Amino acid sequence: MTGSDRYPVAALATLIGLQVTMLSALYAGIRPHPPEATPLFGMAPFIGASVSLALAAAIVGPGTTAIGRVLSLLAAVSALVSFGPQKYLDPKIGQIWPAVIIGQLAALSIILLALRATGSRVPSGATTVTLDAR
Repeated sequence: MTGSDRYPVAALATLIGLQVTMLSALYAGIRPHPPEATPLFGMAPFIGASVSLALAAAIVGPGTTAIGRVLSLLAAVSALVSFGPQKYLDPKIGQIWPAVIIGQLAALSIILLALRATGSRVPSGATTVTLDAR
């Protein structure tokens, strides 16, 4: 693992841990747990897809490849369905706030790191010039 992958992989692992915990609570019926379904989709398949995106991003290399950055961004955005700012309006916020805050911090880290990595790339074949101020 390269140095540029270490921080986004840690954030992805955080999201994976939180989502697997939520999925386990859903299956076990331990409160508070996510709803079984939303108007758009069932939660278990969605959380499974979100975890899969995060795993794929971590394997491909979230800080070193374009596809890794795209997968990381998709994983962060999909995690925000469970941990986004809308959760502050949830009646169970008193019980779920630790997961919401950690999930938001992890997603924000992934987004910022991906954007920073995208902006700092030098196109292949480009000539770089270093100026010496002597």
